[in-house]
Amino acid sequence: MSLAAKLARTEALLDEIARDYPTVALANSFGAEDMVLMHLIASRNLPIGIFSLDTGRLPVETYTLMQQAAERYPSHPIRVYYPDAAALEAYVNNNGINAFYQSVELRKSCCHIRKIVPLKRALSGLDAWITGLRREQSPTRQDLGDREQDVDNGLMKFNPLIEWTEKDIWAYIRENDVPYNSLHDKRVPSIGCAPCTRPISAGEDVRAGRWWWENPESKECGLHVKASPLKNPNA
Repeated sequence: MSLAAKLARTEALLDEIARDYPTVALANSFGAEDMVLMHLIASRNLPIGIFSLDTGRLPVETYTLMQQAAERYPSHPIRVYYPDAAALEAYVNNNGINAFYQSVELRKSCCHIRKIVPLKRALSGLDAWITGLRREQSPTRQDLGDREQDVDNGLMKFNPLIEWTEKDIWAYIRENDVPYNSLHDKRVPSIGCAPCTRPISAGEDVRAGRWWWENPESKECGLHVKASPLKNPNA
């Protein structure tokens, strides 16, 4: 499928979401995919909110892009959610500032405090949310569709870029002058917290730089656990 065809399907899905869901928001972590979606939403002036999770350990490049995005798309302000200070203090004081390197359990506990709990606050009251997930990103995302019932959070979840390739993303960014995270220019295709993100080598999987000390099958923070898919009648 051509990029033009994928773009048309993505735009149609975003229009459908905006029409059918009164309260809906894009979760923007300031990766390339999320910036494509923010550009599409803002340029089409869709009534879709934007939110982001600030874990407290994001790279400085991500904060720079956060400011750039706010200035580029003033019609769609970004609401930022932070982790609970008391929970974070307890975790660090009990386990250490970099405890996430010690075990998958401690890493997921850190993600739970810094991401999952703030996400639940961000999703509270929404009818649906939108992500920049793509199927080719990792083994844990192979079975995802463009829409799912998010059972854990009790709302619909949409993945409008699910069929896009990395080449598609960057072709769109360049053609439309979409701002992007400068870490992408340093061989960092998947960006999370600073201590959990590293550049990748040629030929490595695009998410090889995320939690690189873990097995690929465990490389999710819990934001995107597999939900029960709904068949798309238009597929």
